[in-house]
Amino acid sequence: MHPALMVVTGVLALTGLAAHAQTAQAVFKDADLVLGARLIAENKCVECHVRKVGGDGSAIYKPQGRINTPGFLRGMVEQCNTELNLGLFPEDVTAIAAVLNRDHYRFK
Repeated sequence: MHPALMVVTGVLALTGLAAHAQTAQAVFKDADLVLGARLIAENKCVECHVRKVGGDGSAIYKPQGRINTPGFLRGMVEQCNTELNLGLFPEDVTAIAAVLNRDHYRFK
């Protein structure tokens, strides 16, 4: 492998480890839980999840599944924001993810 490619690969690996190692406390620091709950209701997140997975929609929250870190949880909320063109600001995404963490995931 070319030395420059080895350096880039190493940096990317370390960046991934750092993102993986973030705690919920760090990711959701200063998150506005009241805002997050309001945005979940206003954007009809539960209704969308019911359409996707049925039942009460809570089956979409699988802490042991692919969303296994606070950063991945926040990223999934950002993915919904992008795919559904919700126009949420970064602090809104963080607030929603913090509520989901509090109510479903409970990452430390």
